Amino acid sequence: MLKRLLEVCRLGRLGYAEGLELQKSLETEVIARRERDYLLLLEHPHTFTIGRRAKSDGVLATAEILKTIGAEVFEINRGGKVTYHGLGQLVGYPVINLSSYKEDVHLYVRNLEEVLMRTMADFGIETFRMEGLTGVHTTEGKIAAIGVHIKRWVTTHGFALNVNTDLSYFNWIIACEGEPVTSMEKILGREVDFSEVEEKIVKHFAEVFEFREIEESSKAVSAQV
Repeated sequence: MLKRLLEVCRLGRLGYAEGLELQKSLETEVIARRERDYLLLLEHPHTFTIGRRAKSDGVLATAEILKTIGAEVFEINRGGKVTYHGLGQLVGYPVINLSSYKEDVHLYVRNLEEVLMRTMADFGIETFRMEGLTGVHTTEGKIAAIGVHIKRWVTTHGFALNVNTDLSYFNWIIACEGEPVTSMEKILGREVDFSEVEEKIVKHFAEVFEFREIEESSKAVSAQV
């Protein structure tokens, strides 16, 4: 069996365009070499992304409003519809080779949900799946969105978990079949330590995807320069 090494890169706040460029660079590397996989953890400025299944009217804000609220819009190649990324939200981009794990797109998405659900359980938040939908849900609304892209069995894009997110930005999009959204902060009634959530995500990601070796690295940051 192939040796599987996961390199975890905590990038802090990163522009969406820079995040896309970095994923593309790492995707090319993983496809070519298949030597290691990556998990990027970061936070984006206010951004609305339009996936392959979205309609053009999924973003309700006009150009003038977008300027006022300081948000950008990107059309991208992940699955799903319209999603919000912004401050207080933990975004995870796994760039991993599924050929050395299991070549199953649906299993991959279910496993991402499992990582997030285990993490929420660590904080005492009860979550569940909804048939026919992706993401992680609570009785108060959706707490994490998932949208992925796979090329030659290497993954990009990933998940967005609402930690201390300003949920008012979701009012400017039509997302998730109109389902309400929530955050860890809203459910717990307190601001949540971002680094603590990252630690739990890394732990459960390694467990669920069966990585025995993990490295913490800032190598991926230099790849975008």
